[in-house]
Parts: sequence; structure tokens; C-alpha cells
Amino acid sequence: MRALNFAAALFAMLLLACPARAADDGYSGGASDDGLRPARMQIAEKNWLGAVATLNAYTRANPQSADGYNLLGYSYRQLQRYNEALDAYQRALALDPKHRGAHEYIGEAYIALGRLDKAREHLEALDKICFLPCEEYRDLKRSYEAALRSR
Repeated sequence: MRALNFAAALFAMLLLACPARAADDGYSGGASDDGLRPARMQIAEKNWLGAVATLNAYTRANPQSADGYNLLGYSYRQLQRYNEALDAYQRALALDPKHRGAHEYIGEAYIALGRLDKAREHLEALDKICFLPCEEYRDLKRSYEAALRSR
């Protein structure tokens, strides 16, 4: 009975330790940053150009924000400006090599560019980062497998 209680408590702790993220913004689940709220609102409205402008200003003022660069990459990717998206994601990952959202979204960008080898690298990184399969891993794996099937 003690082992069962311990296992249940451990499972609950793991669930609480895995922060939820908004489905569309790639937020890493780190400390809340109210400075990103305007960009998140623009992203929710699919105002990609507005989000890019807001996030460029934000990342100039906050050059250590992996979440800011990840959101910038996401916004560029929605505009199909892949080189700029890749640059932003790489900056996010340089700041936070375990940023789940940046790994997922750079993988999505590589899939869009037909670079499945690079997408696979980020899928493998997520497999190592996520103790249990996380949403970012599942989403990128789904996209990666669909891309493989469509070849």
C-alpha cells in the first residue's frame, strides 16, 4: 500500500512539474513574462506581422529571452520566412538548449523546408528532454511521420 501511495504521489509531482503551454505560441513554460503578453495576443489573433514587430522590439530589449526568440521564430514561420525563423529558433536554443517549444518549432520549419534529417535531430532532442513523452514531442513526431509518408 505504501508503494502505491508513493507511486501516486510521484506521478502527481511529475504532472505538476510539466507546465502546460498554449497550443499556438510555443511557450517553454518558464517564469511568466508579462512583456510577451502583447505578442501572445497578436499570435492568438494570427497577426503575424504585428507579432514580428513586437517581438523584434522585445528581443532587442531582452536579448536573453529564449521565449521571445521562440515566439519570434514561430511568427516568422507562419509568414513562411524560414531563414529568419531558423535564426530566431537557433538563438532561443543557444539561450536554452532544452527549450521544448523551440525544438518542436524548428523541427516544423525544417519539415516545411524538406529537411527531414534536421527535423529528426530535434525530435530526438525532445525525446531526451521530455521525461515522459511531452506535447512538443508528440506534435513534432506526428508532423515528421506525416512528412515521411508523403515522400
